[in-house]
Amino acid sequence: MRTEEAIRLVAAARTDADLFGADAPARRYRELVAALHPDRLGTLDDRVRAEATDAFVRVTTRWRAGRATGVDGFVLGAYRLGALAHAGDLADLYDVGADRLLKLPRDPADNDLMAREERALRLIEERGDPRYLPYVPRLVDAFRHRDAATGAERRITVLATAPGLHSLDEVRRAYPDGLDARDAAWMWRRLLVALGLAHRAGVTHGAVLPRHVLIEPDGHGVVLVDWCFSVVGDGAIPALVPGHEDWYPPEVAARRPCGPGTDLAMAAGCMTWLMGDRAPRELRAFADGCRLPAPHARPDDAWRLLRELDEVLERLYGPRTFRPFTLNP
Repeated sequence: MRTEEAIRLVAAARTDADLFGADAPARRYRELVAALHPDRLGTLDDRVRAEATDAFVRVTTRWRAGRATGVDGFVLGAYRLGALAHAGDLADLYDVGADRLLKLPRDPADNDLMAREERALRLIEERGDPRYLPYVPRLVDAFRHRDAATGAERRITVLATAPGLHSLDEVRRAYPDGLDARDAAWMWRRLLVALGLAHRAGVTHGAVLPRHVLIEPDGHGVVLVDWCFSVVGDGAIPALVPGHEDWYPPEVAARRPCGPGTDLAMAAGCMTWLMGDRAPRELRAFADGCRLPAPHARPDDAWRLLRELDEVLERLYGPRTFRPFTLNP
């Protein structure tokens, strides 16, 4: 980066994100320092040297102040980024206070997937039964941010969060020999409620994987997250989560239209994986029926499937009772 270019960038930057960018802020900082450092200005005239020195002070001051206020401390839109809360499949989620997470895609090429999540969450909120909306994230805000230096534009969302959530990946790590089916039962039931809510709104999640199913152990809550791979109406799932190709039913890899039966098959796969060898024969047979290769042979109504699951559970364990659950067995 040339000194004159660095001076112009510093003068035009209104926010830390304008100045340091969202792609690689530490690298941008080093480039600016290298271009503006007083010891490297050589034979430039006095006016340029003075402007460069002033810009150098502004860059170093803003960088140090930002680092002191959180992870990079950058401001995107109206939000100052705090700690990195979660690294998702295609985006990083930052704490921005007030129980909110800002979702920043790592690659602008994934803006279309961010748009899918935004549309899905809006539709579910508009069309869904208010009683069940806590089963999905709430979209608080959505906006675009353009990197002043590279011109890259990102779609950014801000989501409401809830404390004490843990993924099914964490549950399986806590129970490596398999989860008791009585504990898996409430997770499965609530996951079907989340899917029933979405399907009635015309939305297929498209990536029902253990990392996207979050539970609240004490209150037996479930939140289904990451709607970036969702489909509204008929259509193919846009992409598979890398490393999880074997989790998907055949129609996804074949790029054929997907629907509620796709989600229900993946949900059944999550639960049999969670229970492992501890899954009762009846529940394993129930899950197998949800995962038949032909989509038309599978269940496609989450609410009806929930009633059928309740019948199986009652035959196995009798009337439902609350069973405390902990991640520290």
